[in-house]
Amino acid sequence: MPKEESAQVGVERLAADEHGSTDDVTPPSQWFGSNMDSVETILCEGETIALIVRSEYQTEGITFFTPGTFSQQLGYMNRPAGHVIDPHVHLPVKREVSLTKEVLFIRRGSLRVDFYSDAEVYLESRVLKTGDVILLIKGGHGFEMLEDTEMIEVKQGPYAGDQDKRRFTPSHRT
Repeated sequence: MPKEESAQVGVERLAADEHGSTDDVTPPSQWFGSNMDSVETILCEGETIALIVRSEYQTEGITFFTPGTFSQQLGYMNRPAGHVIDPHVHLPVKREVSLTKEVLFIRRGSLRVDFYSDAEVYLESRVLKTGDVILLIKGGHGFEMLEDTEMIEVKQGPYAGDQDKRRFTPSHRT
């Protein structure tokens, strides 16, 4: 049976290597090959504020969409039946998280996500559908359900209550 020989064997890191280095990293235009249309990067002033992985994204092996320096990692795995990943334990590593990143898995339905700058200025919108995944990295965001929608949200904790976010009146709503 094929098995994972180490945590990084067969891993393609799209934005940085396993040490967070961006030296000699494949440029974004080559990251996804024929899957380029299945992964969207939302930018604000040249910085990535969100990544959308569409339900039709597919490739062999393991692909990470985030640099190793992000406090929230987003990866994709496609392994054949019988493939083994050795049992492992994640070791305690002190990490500092200063900005909450969120991952949403759209289980059913559709919604519109509106993106805003840190200054609360509307940037653009995208529609997410069943099977899509989004990583919200920075900036502001809001949602409108276009149909009955189920989603799973994953973010770092512990939750800081009112200190975790600032609500605002949107400058744009369609």
